[in-house]
Amino acid sequence: MTDSLSEPPAGSAPPADAIGVIDALYGPAPSTEPPALAVLQQRLVYCCEAFQACHYATLARELPALIAGAGQAAHNAPVGAQSEAQGVLSRVYQLVTSYLHKYGEATATQAALAADRALVAAERSGDPAQIGAAARRVAKSLVYQQRPETAVEFAITSACRLQGGLVERGPLGLSTLGMLYLSAALAASSQERTTARVRAATNFVDEAADVAKRQGDDLNQDWTMFGPTNVGLHRVDMLIRFEDGWSALEAADKGEPGSGRRNDPGAAGRPSRRDGTRFALDTAQGHRGEGTPGG
Repeated sequence: MTDSLSEPPAGSAPPADAIGVIDALYGPAPSTEPPALAVLQQRLVYCCEAFQACHYATLARELPALIAGAGQAAHNAPVGAQSEAQGVLSRVYQLVTSYLHKYGEATATQAALAADRALVAAERSGDPAQIGAAARRVAKSLVYQQRPETAVEFAITSACRLQGGLVERGPLGLSTLGMLYLSAALAASSQERTTARVRAATNFVDEAADVAKRQGDDLNQDWTMFGPTNVGLHRVDMLIRFEDGWSALEAADKGEPGSGRRNDPGAAGRPSRRDGTRFALDTAQGHRGEGTPGG
C-alpha cells in the first residue's frame, strides 16, 4: 500500500481570498519580537469591526499577521500575563473560525481546526466568557461537519457548565450565555424536522430570550449583537429552517418582547449589516413558503 493522495472533489478547494489565512494556521512562528498585547488588542478590535461590517477583504489582509503575532505573544508571555495572552489568542482564533465559516464547506476543516485552537486557548485563559465564546464556534463547526446532534449537546453542556461564571460577568457573560443557547437552536434546526426537534429548538430560543430579558437592551458585547432583537432574528431563522413559513412571518411581525422593533431591522436593536440582510432574506423566504396556518 502507498500513501498516495487522491484528487480532491471538484469545488472543494478553499477560495483564493482565504488561502493566506489558512496558510497562517500552519505557518512557523516568527523569529522576531512578539507584538505587545495592547497592540494586538487594537488590531483585533479593528478586525472585529471589519467582520461585523462584512469587509472580508480586510480580514484576508490582516488576519495572517494577527494569527502569527497572537501565537507568538502567548508563547512568550510571562506567567503573570499568560491568562490575558491566551485570551487574546483565543479571540483571534474565534474570529478566524467565523471568517472561514463564511466560505461554507470549502473551509470547514480549517474552521474546525481554528475553533479547537480557540477553545484550548480559552480554557488556558480561565475566562468563562472566552470559553463560552469559543465553545459556540466549536458547536457551529460540528454542524458544518454534519454532526448537529453533537453540536446541540456540546452547546448546551457548555452553557450549563459555564452558567454561574457567565452570569457573574454581567452583560458580557449574559451575551455569551445567550449565544450558546442560540447556537444550540441553530444546530437543532439544521436537522430534518421532527416534533421533538422543533420543541427542543424552540426551548433553546426561549432560554436565550430569558437571558436577553435579564440583560435588558440589545448590546454588542464581544461583537455578538445579542439581545431581544437578535433572539427574534434567530427565532425567525429557526422557523424557516423547519419550513414553518407562517409562524416565521408571525414571529417576524411581532418581534421579541423588549426589542423595540416590529418588523424593522433598523430600529432600536441596530443589528449589523449581516443580521439585517439575514432578516430580510428570512422574511422573504417565509412569504414564499407560508401556505396556511398549521399547514
